[in-house]
Amino acid sequence: MNTIDSPLLGLSQRLPPSNIQAEQALLGALLANNRAYERVSEFLAPDHFTDPVHGRIYQAIARRIEAGQLADAVMLKAEFEHSGVLEEVGGTAYLAQLLTAMVGIINAGEYGRAIHDAWLRRQLIDIGETVVNNAFGLDAELDGKDQIEVAEQALFQLATDGGNDGGFVSFERALTDAILVAERAFHRAGHVSGLTTGLRDLDAKMGGLHPSDLLILAGRPGMGKTALATKIAYGAAKSLLAEAREKDPNALPRAQVAIFSLEMSSEQLATRLLSEEARVSGDRIRRGDIVQKDFDKFVQVSREIAALPMQIDDTPAITMSALRTRCRRLKRTKGLALVVVDYLQLMRPSAGTRPENRVLEISQITQGLKALAKELALPVIALSQLSRQVENREDKRPQLSDLRESGTIEQDADAVMFVYRDEYYLEQKMPKEIAFEGSSEKFHTAMEEWQQRMSKAHNKADLIIAKQRHGPTGTIPLFFEGEFTRFGDLDLVHSDFGD
Repeated sequence: MNTIDSPLLGLSQRLPPSNIQAEQALLGALLANNRAYERVSEFLAPDHFTDPVHGRIYQAIARRIEAGQLADAVMLKAEFEHSGVLEEVGGTAYLAQLLTAMVGIINAGEYGRAIHDAWLRRQLIDIGETVVNNAFGLDAELDGKDQIEVAEQALFQLATDGGNDGGFVSFERALTDAILVAERAFHRAGHVSGLTTGLRDLDAKMGGLHPSDLLILAGRPGMGKTALATKIAYGAAKSLLAEAREKDPNALPRAQVAIFSLEMSSEQLATRLLSEEARVSGDRIRRGDIVQKDFDKFVQVSREIAALPMQIDDTPAITMSALRTRCRRLKRTKGLALVVVDYLQLMRPSAGTRPENRVLEISQITQGLKALAKELALPVIALSQLSRQVENREDKRPQLSDLRESGTIEQDADAVMFVYRDEYYLEQKMPKEIAFEGSSEKFHTAMEEWQQRMSKAHNKADLIIAKQRHGPTGTIPLFFEGEFTRFGDLDLVHSDFGD
């Protein structure tokens, strides 16, 4: 016998985990006292029973109880008498036999958990067999990496659907947690309870970035979505480093900021960050159009920010399951405080899933990102493109309906923010003399009006908070330097930045 085949053969000869006695005892307890159903209804389903007949009986009991009707042997006898479901186990007399199998109503919860545990183990065996079969080449479409993602997704789905008990949290415990959050905000500079964004007015509006939140940052191309997300990631990483080194200059940050850059390479993203901090044009850096002084500053800044706790993954078209796996690994090894995804529409759903349409595909991705935020207890910022219908309106300021596949994104997000720069659209509307049919007076008047509007919009951007589940909506004015694609707080007091 082949030595490779023998362990698999041994596994296939084992009987799947089951607990028929627990199934009979639970059904007997339910038939004797319908109130026992409360002990198992939250986690137990008909499919969890090993014997399909037991599953049908449990389903019938549950249906009657949830309809406010009595579910005992007498009432169920009429239902099963003509269906023939119970024939192979002795007919309707089996219902009376189940009553004798009951050990005690008080043990119903324990019976239910035993049945559920056996079901979980059977699911794990099924997943394991699928992994083995795929590894032997049963599904030719999946390579090794895809198979890992499929297995990870199946395990995650099992953990989500069947492994999480959930349940109530006492009001006292919830109040204690709320007081701890408020205490952190009270003692922290700027009174921010969450992770700081590095932007004063945004922190004031949202209280920082909070665990379990999915935040969507959207805008049309050219608005500066990536630059703003990078600024927020940089601000968060900077605060994590400062927090760690407050007492010990050599201490390591407690957690990292993860950026999944699906559009730009890690080198391009690092260049953009260096450009912002060194205030040297990224375009000039790429063309080599810099002097020694600029290059020296570039190198100096790179040394200063090299210790920032930031990780960049530039895998193109990454799947949801791969992203989740890498976040879990980073959380386990170095800690994880924030995840930034640039951008949503470039992601793919988990390997092995085939959504029927693009809306369903985006729905799976946003639900996956929200689940990740809750599972790892951290904020997730996902960038999103806006549909072209914005360009067809006179007022180009974005709205929630402009989100591509807007229903699912808006529904899953805890906050939706739009980046808008009036200057971008005004530049495209610069008057051209030829359009005024030689009337220089009208042209100069139009040019003066345009210049005045440009002067007001110059170096300004709006961050529109269109939805915030835990706070107010509104518009936050920001400072924007196009040369360095750099966002910052807008100083409305000094004339350098406004009227």
